Amino acid sequence: MNLFRIHKTLRGLKRYREILSIILKYGFEDVVGRLRPAALPLNGRKWLPRRARPHLSHATRPERVRLMFEELGPTFIKFGQMLSTRVEIIPPGYIRELSRLQDSVPPFPAEQARSMLEAELGRPVESVFRRFDAEPVAAASIAQVHRAVLSSGEHVAVKIQRPGIRAVIGRDVEILLDLARLIERRIPESRIFDPVVRVEEFSRWIVQEQDFLQEGRNADRFRRNFEGDKTVCVPRVYWEWTTPRVLTMEYVEGVPVHDPLVLKKAGLNPKTIALNGARAVLRQIFEHEFFHGDPHPGNLLAGPGNVIIPLDFGLMGHLDGDTVDILAELAAGVLKKDMDKIVRAFLSMGAVDDDVDVRSFRRDLSDMLARYWDVRYSQVNVEHLLNEAISLVSRYRIRIPRNLILMGKSLAVIEGVGVGLDPDFQIIPVAEPFMRKFALKRMGPKGLIREAARRIDDYRDLLVTLPESVKSILSKVRRGELSVNFQHRGLDRLIRELDRASNRLSFSLIIAAIIIASSLIIMLNRGPMLFGLSAFGLVGYLFAGILGLWLAVAIMRSGKL
Repeated sequence: MNLFRIHKTLRGLKRYREILSIILKYGFEDVVGRLRPAALPLNGRKWLPRRARPHLSHATRPERVRLMFEELGPTFIKFGQMLSTRVEIIPPGYIRELSRLQDSVPPFPAEQARSMLEAELGRPVESVFRRFDAEPVAAASIAQVHRAVLSSGEHVAVKIQRPGIRAVIGRDVEILLDLARLIERRIPESRIFDPVVRVEEFSRWIVQEQDFLQEGRNADRFRRNFEGDKTVCVPRVYWEWTTPRVLTMEYVEGVPVHDPLVLKKAGLNPKTIALNGARAVLRQIFEHEFFHGDPHPGNLLAGPGNVIIPLDFGLMGHLDGDTVDILAELAAGVLKKDMDKIVRAFLSMGAVDDDVDVRSFRRDLSDMLARYWDVRYSQVNVEHLLNEAISLVSRYRIRIPRNLILMGKSLAVIEGVGVGLDPDFQIIPVAEPFMRKFALKRMGPKGLIREAARRIDDYRDLLVTLPESVKSILSKVRRGELSVNFQHRGLDRLIRELDRASNRLSFSLIIAAIIIASSLIIMLNRGPMLFGLSAFGLVGYLFAGILGLWLAVAIMRSGKL
């Protein structure tokens, strides 16, 4: 089966060649070697260039991965940024480097921006905007932002998608998916990371990020959630001038929150901004259950009155009902120092393999948390605590939902932002009231009554549908149409290997039979003679030798002697 089914065009092959040459350039010959490029189209190694690598002897492997992703372009930068949220499967050194990936590229020409605007809005730019600035205020791999003034006088920020970016991302995602399949097939130890699942997850995420209508809906929901909160200002979306490729939002003046000196010069208070920012994120998680997935300093501004202005609503996290229940149990366990509650929450938050040693997990988790129970808040680093907990959970192969990982990263990021603005900032005292209220809401009397009512509804639905379901099953039994399907897991590879081994054994027996038959013919001295030996026997030896050599080469190329 040819894994590279999408590369029938010269353009696709050229991009493959470029990707593999960049992988080699950054010193990953071991990976390319294990992928066995001879399996690639056009016999791989013959068309891979031997490019001289830059001086990378000082760079660690994670650093080289980051540099490689940056050179591979927008799709791989976005993929690396998504991987940086998977702290439960990616080692910490790689997480740190992938988190540094910069999604910053040169802007595309203003003429293209105006053409895209007119094509999307269906009218000339001058009929929509009183003023449209040709110079963008920000440019990234997927879009760039221009300031403008609507005909009605409102100042807006217009986010315009980069022309052709969807085709570029679509092509690269297909290549990523093919490479992930090849990696899973050829590098067995990679399966613990589920490369194909990671790329499929990325494919869904990047499709959503390219849909500016979805980003606008996220911003609107954010705005409604913070309505009446004087510490947070969410820009308004102008839906009349928003399409899947153009997003028009209110332009809000603000100061980036990354530098406390700049904030002070603007007459703002860094300590108050750190507190407001932390409270805003905690409200998103524990009250709204809908939160910003990437609250780094570049996505946060501060305005007059120390108001927090969130930007870029493409990456969002959402907590569903089951996840909220798990989080509430975890919060209650942490507040009460109830180890059983904490262990139950961890075990229920992700898929658990049958062979997980729960007693060992409980012991290791207890040992880890015991180091934090009676420690002063100032001595607890939330990011280190979360990373340690996630590392422990991943060691026991407990797969945590992505939104919980995203939530943890958001808390760690906002803690880092807070400490950067105020060295004395501590997020745990700020978070404790939110966690207590959240746990009481879900685990208190009202929460239990609400949960009981939900369960009663579920049982009522079951009672309504059960008779019909039983009737349908009995009808199939009477007609002889009921069948039971068994699904085995993990045996596909064994079956393939057994099939391959039996084919090789059969082939070897055929070769042996030809050799024996040729030997008998030569011993009988029958038929035409050549060099004093039977020509039929010599032909048989030659044929057996060719088949044997072909079999030996096939076995050596498979890498399994």
